Amino acid sequence: MSFSFEIVTRGDGGDTERAPLARAGIIHTPHGDIETPAFITVGTKATVKSLRPEDVRDLVGAQAVLANTYHLYLQPGDELVAKHGGFANMMGWKDVGGKRAPTFTDSGGFQVFSLGQALGHGVSKIATNEEISAREAKGLEIEHAHEKLATIDEDGVTFKSVIDGSEHRFTPERSMQIQHNLGADIFFAFDECTSPLAPVEYQREAIDRTHRWAKRSLDEHKRLGVSSATGKQQALFGVVQGGAYENLRRESARVLGAMDFDGYGIGGSFTKEDIGTAVKWVCEELPEGKPRHLLGIGEPMDILLGIENGIDTFDCVAPTRLARNGALYTYDGRINIFNAKYRDDMSKVSDDESWYTHQFTKSYLAHLFRADEMTGATIASLHNLQFLTQLCSDARKHLILGTFTTFKNDFIARYYRAS
Repeated sequence: MSFSFEIVTRGDGGDTERAPLARAGIIHTPHGDIETPAFITVGTKATVKSLRPEDVRDLVGAQAVLANTYHLYLQPGDELVAKHGGFANMMGWKDVGGKRAPTFTDSGGFQVFSLGQALGHGVSKIATNEEISAREAKGLEIEHAHEKLATIDEDGVTFKSVIDGSEHRFTPERSMQIQHNLGADIFFAFDECTSPLAPVEYQREAIDRTHRWAKRSLDEHKRLGVSSATGKQQALFGVVQGGAYENLRRESARVLGAMDFDGYGIGGSFTKEDIGTAVKWVCEELPEGKPRHLLGIGEPMDILLGIENGIDTFDCVAPTRLARNGALYTYDGRINIFNAKYRDDMSKVSDDESWYTHQFTKSYLAHLFRADEMTGATIASLHNLQFLTQLCSDARKHLILGTFTTFKNDFIARYYRAS
């Protein structure tokens, strides 16, 4: 089976006046279908921390996993992954029928951001306007030399390994070669992810470079042909950049939309206040008939705003990272299982009887974390992944039924009520 994308419904149940950019669809890949909107579980190093592959597979609605190009290149090495037949074979990622299931890899471009610009300023994937203003007030400026662990030039990025400090280099061509070895069904062009602190002049410089790198990525992908690991044709997504600037975001979407990509990622760091707006700008410009992925975004409200504004798939490390620190998503907002009130809370971790975590009480989970038992992180991780997976599944159902707008508003009102 080759790669393709099918739109099942547009708007809110066909009503394009409500949520005009939203859609429910199906991404067809050589290793199975992904019903969208969908949350893609992140298995950074071909593993989801504290979970077995079958644990992820058994989540209700789980469909695909995403691995990290940067980390798998450093350890164990992409050529070794290729010998396994790709990272899905290496980690035993299969569907319920025992066949290999769909996979993604990112490009390594975000590591350029996290080890270069943002590391010097303490800015994460999403910053608030308040955070940005505070840093600007201190006179912090972007260091074009990326003085930390990564240095960008026109040809690519030179960086130091977070494992042993050794020096390495990524170019668009090298990123494509590595990702062909990793064997994902869907992978991303090499891009530069800028900090929300970057001035417009640098944002311009970065998107122009990202567009040149996109063309080089596409050319190298076509030259390489099918994946060296799986023998299957992979789908390459271009990555839209441009920061919080509408003209740059729209321009980037138009430039990349005119290239022969199979789909598109929306990258970069956003301010918390305008993520829905920035996504809307981009999706208004991108080709409608190709899938769109929002890279590294996992906050429930951001997912729903993304879906409303035309996003099909999401990935983020947040659900498992938060889980390992005792934070759980609930429909009444996020909770911290270390809070004293949960020590004797006999209510279930999940109210939904179909969820694995329904069998456990919050009291038991609080005990596991206080006792520093690894099972606590496992249960919490499964719960958070199920929550976001279910959120996307529910959004799909309501898009088809024509009740998405009501569902979104009700969810947000309840989840963020306490805040």
